[in-house]
Amino acid sequence: MASQSVILTGDRPTGPLHLGHYVGSLRDRVRYQNSYKQFIMLADAQALTDNMDDIDKVHRNVVEVALDYLAVGIDPTKTTVFIQSQIPELAELTFYYLNIVTVARLERNPTVKEEIRLRGFERDIPAGFLTYPASQAADITAFKAGVVPVGEDQIPMIEQTNEIVRRFNRMYNREVLMECKALVPDIGRLPGIDGKAKMSKSLGNTINLGATSAEITAAVKKVYTDPLHLRVEDPGHLEGNIAFTYLDAFDPEKTALAEMKAHYVRGGLGDSIVKKRLDLVLQEMLAPIRARREEFAKDKGQVIQMLKEGTFKAREVAARTADEVKSALGLNYF
Repeated sequence: MASQSVILTGDRPTGPLHLGHYVGSLRDRVRYQNSYKQFIMLADAQALTDNMDDIDKVHRNVVEVALDYLAVGIDPTKTTVFIQSQIPELAELTFYYLNIVTVARLERNPTVKEEIRLRGFERDIPAGFLTYPASQAADITAFKAGVVPVGEDQIPMIEQTNEIVRRFNRMYNREVLMECKALVPDIGRLPGIDGKAKMSKSLGNTINLGATSAEITAAVKKVYTDPLHLRVEDPGHLEGNIAFTYLDAFDPEKTALAEMKAHYVRGGLGDSIVKKRLDLVLQEMLAPIRARREEFAKDKGQVIQMLKEGTFKAREVAARTADEVKSALGLNYF
């Protein structure tokens, strides 16, 4: 059995990664790769559950997201980066797990219910989308991951994975699959520049990791602040002020930031000064990421080779788990 040292994480390749991804996962993954055996999955098959009418978007972004990984410091010699669709054992495990979970249980999953609502599916839900919890359980258990970094909204998915694990082990009276623990980042979900609760590609309220200097400045100008702060001398509010939310997440000068906050609250500090500081902080943080991304993008063939090698390594691990599951099910005829 695997130990708690195995970690699995990943992204749906439906667009370039942004500051929300950086705060929510990427920054931590760079750290995790030095203390865990880390697998990062490009979930292209899962992305197709609601993008079958735009498959080019998924294909194109596999390499684009991989470039973002490399740009932030993911090291393929320490982290195994792989493509979900190229490991058929994951689909095979999903099929077996679907036989031990009910439609009613899938529909009760709070994460799935919310995603269905956001997409306006109502009852026209793609079956693959509804069964995502079983697919995620396959991804996690295939690598016997003991730790899965997720946002708080994804905790029900981890709970359902563990339900599947316990039921499978109990039904076949052997400890084939292992439970996992959710690892929630210290900083929660980063809101969009417009003040919406979620920074989202589909809402167009993001700052991408590969954004140019001009794009960063233009986005910062649009960042939501305090609508009641009409004059410089007026006291300002920090709650719901996205400029300060971003500074809390990214400004390394915490003492100076605390002083800026106090000045803003008592009045006499304009939003333009706050945004100027935010622009500077983001420019300094994203410039080296952008430069590394541009360098890696010069040889996309090398990026594909990295993905090919990572996928080969990951498939070896997933195949061993699939063999153990099939043995428990008595499907080892030869």
